[in-house]
Amino acid sequence: MHSFVLLLWLSLCAVQDARQRHIGNSLTLGGGGLALGYLLGTGNTWLGADAVQAACALLLALAFTLPGYALRRMGGGDVKLMTALALATDGMHLLGAFIGAGLSMALWSLLVPKLWLHMRQGLRRPLHNFAPGMSKKLPFAPFVLIGMGLTLFWIH
Repeated sequence: MHSFVLLLWLSLCAVQDARQRHIGNSLTLGGGGLALGYLLGTGNTWLGADAVQAACALLLALAFTLPGYALRRMGGGDVKLMTALALATDGMHLLGAFIGAGLSMALWSLLVPKLWLHMRQGLRRPLHNFAPGMSKKLPFAPFVLIGMGLTLFWIH
């Protein structure tokens, strides 16, 4: 049940990021606030890790995202998304989400230039922010969703 709610939240973030190239504070800070409240109230993260694991995951999320933010490769919403995810999970899930996001982003970057012209217009229209040459900075949240989904499948 907890995994389902986590994936639902990530799905909302992914859809908003894919459509608007922006993740609203209500989703990122709201999710982070709920995760922090749950952590403080129960002593465990949403997925059952203890507070020390959550703190390590939070430091890991900041270590991975702040350099990308400083280099303008990631947006502020991406940083808030990953810190909220760290508070809700643990280091292993966070690393899995990052690795899965990176692999799926690399696969997307390799396949899309070859497939884009062959895709139907009805599919290209909602994915216009992912078009080749659209931007060097793809929406990150959809790839985090894929990474977290693969991680949850792999670990659980």
